[in-house]
Amino acid sequence: MTDRPLAVGDVVEVDVEGVAHGGHCVARYGADRVVLFVRHTLPGERVRAQITELGSGGRFLRADAIEVLTASPDRVEPPCPFSGPGRCGGCDWQHVSVEAQRRLKAAVVAEQLARLAGLDPESDPDSEVALTCDPVPGDEEGLRWRTRVEFAVSREGQVGLRAHRSHEVIPLTDCPIAHEGVIGTGVLESHPPAGVVALDVVAPSRGEPVVVPLAPGDQGGRPRGGRGAASRRGTRHTPRPVGPVPEVTEQVGQHEFTLSARGFWQVHPGAAETFTEQVLDWLDPRPGERALDLYSGVGLFAVPLAEAVGPGGSVLAVEADRTATQAAHRHLTDYPWARAEARPTLDALRELVDSGERADVIVLDPPRSGAGREVMELIARLGARAVVYVACDPAALARDLRTAQESGMALAQLRAFDAFPMTHHVECVALLVREVPEQG
Repeated sequence: MTDRPLAVGDVVEVDVEGVAHGGHCVARYGADRVVLFVRHTLPGERVRAQITELGSGGRFLRADAIEVLTASPDRVEPPCPFSGPGRCGGCDWQHVSVEAQRRLKAAVVAEQLARLAGLDPESDPDSEVALTCDPVPGDEEGLRWRTRVEFAVSREGQVGLRAHRSHEVIPLTDCPIAHEGVIGTGVLESHPPAGVVALDVVAPSRGEPVVVPLAPGDQGGRPRGGRGAASRRGTRHTPRPVGPVPEVTEQVGQHEFTLSARGFWQVHPGAAETFTEQVLDWLDPRPGERALDLYSGVGLFAVPLAEAVGPGGSVLAVEADRTATQAAHRHLTDYPWARAEARPTLDALRELVDSGERADVIVLDPPRSGAGREVMELIARLGARAVVYVACDPAALARDLRTAQESGMALAQLRAFDAFPMTHHVECVALLVREVPEQG
């Protein structure tokens, strides 16, 4: 290489350092120590990396590891033949053992907590924050777990997923992380009619899988119902359903939840029950208490909360999506002391605080962008003895935890769950409690 700045297509030899948030690792190149975010590699490896994109303002570069010169002991043969540089972008860690994937995710959570929230639980011997990433029951060693997949359709009518940070559709004959019910629909062998740009496939825990054809729609981000879609980028036109959208039924313990097939639901078959058990364990709701479920969706947490607090208590479920709120209202019919409101969380919190309301326990499950400063500040003012935050993005969680600390709440416990194996995504559940002033 010459001394000229690196350009897309250049190939460099680098030593890979630590893992970074986003499904890549960090490497540095040249005398200027230019930062490369390299996919398809692992910490400690030496690779030949090809530049794929120039970062904003030249501050960093994106690259793919196209040849491994020194391999990590955690490297495995990818179980998916469609993964790798320039291929399907749905997964980040197909080349990593499942156990090592969880270590990497735990490291990312720890780094985000330290950098964005100023928290370093590992240095505190009294901390109960567990910086591990636990498996979620219901997958096959990291495969066959994704019960909701939006497949893209190419202009030639081929069905697949998009390449990483690209509109290019990679045709597939299988998707090893997709649930067998999804693949069993035959969607990957189908020939969608002209005008169909995507196929949303849902394999619910109750009933038969459904396929929802999608046509081009208005530009903008997908509604909250699509949180976590691996191939979604905000600059694309959001597809719209072709015809009526069917409902599906999910079961969690003894409870059934009926919702739109396009509505939000956890994609891992064991996630909803795992998170519900953790939320209830940490909140420990008691008869007669006032519970608040924010970003409540179809009422996954509101229903068991209503059972726990009983007729002497109350539950308010707040969700901006009207279709989801209508479903939550149906699910709460047997609990007249619980109600669901279709409104933005921030508006509801402002009204509660302004009217002097209090809450005993609060659960919030915000979208990937997080709750935000004002929401966290208002939650603190409600005086709850326990707040459980369910997060699908560790960076957003860390930012909100910093606000929580500044508002008088303390992080008591945190667990990370591997609800998205083979990808960089990780779900965290955090318990916040009111900070007790030190006695002078």
